[in-house]
Amino acid sequence: MFNAKKIAALNLLESHVHNYIIKNINAVIYMTIRELADNSAVSTATVLRFCKKMDFKGYSELKTCLKIHLQKNNTLLIPHGADEIMTFFKSIRNDEFDEVISCAAEQIRSAERVFFVGAGSSGSLGRYGARFLSNIGKFSNHIDDPWYPVSTDMAQSAVAIVLSVSGETPEIIKIARQFVIHQCKVIAITSNQKSTLAKLADFTIPYHVSRILIDDEYDITTQVPVLFILESIGRKLALGRQNGQSQGVTFL
Repeated sequence: MFNAKKIAALNLLESHVHNYIIKNINAVIYMTIRELADNSAVSTATVLRFCKKMDFKGYSELKTCLKIHLQKNNTLLIPHGADEIMTFFKSIRNDEFDEVISCAAEQIRSAERVFFVGAGSSGSLGRYGARFLSNIGKFSNHIDDPWYPVSTDMAQSAVAIVLSVSGETPEIIKIARQFVIHQCKVIAITSNQKSTLAKLADFTIPYHVSRILIDDEYDITTQVPVLFILESIGRKLALGRQNGQSQGVTFL
């Protein structure tokens, strides 16, 4: 994919960018230039220099080339070990992620009820999320039936947290639209912040991991980031409740 002579001419920092891309190509195609720079431990200027040395006009052209390469070669990179998860946690160790979690928690705190929506693995996580928030005292339900009827009464004063790795599952998009139509706030948790679901949502919490499909159908993408995001929101809510009430939260 990259010319060997050009790779040999890279300096140390530019080589960091190259090595990160090669190991995480499935995730890089969804990253912003800032996210790639942070994960590679370099500056955005270094990423742009890397693009120039590889004869790309800019970062967007690099990502387009990576996508074409994956499609052309039907490349399936299956991460193993802790590297993929460590990369995710490294990418969220910043004030920006903390602010996103705080904003999501505030929207949920002011709602009378919360609906978690998802199918497949995301549906299972929705069930977990509903129980987790219920433990904190926030009335929550999960919906894993894409044909579940959404009414104005149920959507009123509610927040729908919609989970989808791709953000393009037709059935999930359909039910998300129903919540939007009934004036319900929608929070999307997805690995694709440019997806249809992300565009529908009032608020999006993106995460970047390699999306992995077996036989172009069965999704085995890690759900660890989603689990962490849900628990982070829940704990932020619990902290707010602890600060607002006399009874505390016990940590064992």
